[in-house]
Amino acid sequence: MPHIENNAIILGILFVILTFIFETSKSKHPFWQKFYKFVPTLLLCYFIPSLLNSAGIVDGNNNELYFIASRYLLPSSLVLFTLSIDLKTFLRLGTKANIMMLSATFGIIIGGPLSIMIVSIFSPETVGGVGPDAVWRGLATLAGDWIGGGANQVAMKEIFNVSDDLFSAMITVSVIIYGIWMAFLLYGAGISQKLDRWLNADTTAIDQVKEKMEKFQEEIARIPDFNDLIKILAAAFGITAIAHFGGDTIAPFIQKQFLQLQKFSLTTGFFWIIIIATSGGLLLSFTKLRNLEGAGASKIGSVFMYILVAILGLKMNILAIFENPCLLLVGVIWIVIHIIVIVIVGKLIKAPFFFMAVGSQANIGGAASAPIVAAAFHPSLAPVGVLLAVLGYAIGTYGAWLCGILMQAVAP
Repeated sequence: MPHIENNAIILGILFVILTFIFETSKSKHPFWQKFYKFVPTLLLCYFIPSLLNSAGIVDGNNNELYFIASRYLLPSSLVLFTLSIDLKTFLRLGTKANIMMLSATFGIIIGGPLSIMIVSIFSPETVGGVGPDAVWRGLATLAGDWIGGGANQVAMKEIFNVSDDLFSAMITVSVIIYGIWMAFLLYGAGISQKLDRWLNADTTAIDQVKEKMEKFQEEIARIPDFNDLIKILAAAFGITAIAHFGGDTIAPFIQKQFLQLQKFSLTTGFFWIIIIATSGGLLLSFTKLRNLEGAGASKIGSVFMYILVAILGLKMNILAIFENPCLLLVGVIWIVIHIIVIVIVGKLIKAPFFFMAVGSQANIGGAASAPIVAAAFHPSLAPVGVLLAVLGYAIGTYGAWLCGILMQAVAP
């Protein structure tokens, strides 16, 4: 029997854990600064709660927290992440920035099925499996993470019905490869002038981007008041309510009239909840509610997401990767395909290395690390990383679902 069964107590413990993680991650103490150079905060948000489950302190599989977080906080976070998208500003970044961002996404979408096809030639068992343990399902969550972020990753877990152990393994694959690739990008930022010469890139656009992003942030930034916070929550949970209504209506209709669409997850209510929430956030981005980003809309979305991550950690077995260590090979092949795509496209259009690096990290690392990579080039460029990463949240749901369907088609 677990020692703690009260959901309120468990939730309180998780908040304390999250506070400890983020306080230490901002600490000036040399130990913590060195520690977080090698250990991502997101990994700890999964890993520390998983220890509570492994030690028998709580039972992560038999509490109501995950259902509440996945059905209410997850779609709400997607609304708040996509709410802040300013497509006009994104387009003003220039054609090359847009092409590199979308090329990076394309590299992930095609990299998934191609890596399965390659590995299945010499090790079909690595990418096989059936039911919730089918590897292609787990890789779909990796696509969600590498196109959008943690919220999209969890969405794919639910849409494709991925087992907890397989999902745990995918988290480990994601963290290891993401960390290595980010290190390369940060190193590249230090030699960006050499790389730009090799690419024959015109970097004058970078200076224009600096000025535009500084002006954009100054225009929308403000200290939130009570009305701002109420509006943010109303937008998040209002769209979530519409998404649930749509899921409760559309999924049963398709299941009754078009059962053959079941293999595309279109008969799953959760699929429609995520699609409608993401689309609703995008629609709101064309209204004045987009300016709620200046009051911290995406920050509240991040709070929702990390609560979800911590609750999900209660269900995780972070050591599950050792049951199929060859999954790392799949991830490596996948990221190599992604790199090949962005290098070829970057060379062809003579894009600055900055756009290549930030476009890639906006996909692979999301909002947590894309600003870090952007700031490594120049501090004023950090908002570019945020903007591209938020766009990743918007297209992550659609792109990851498409990638999952393609992987299902080629899986052995």
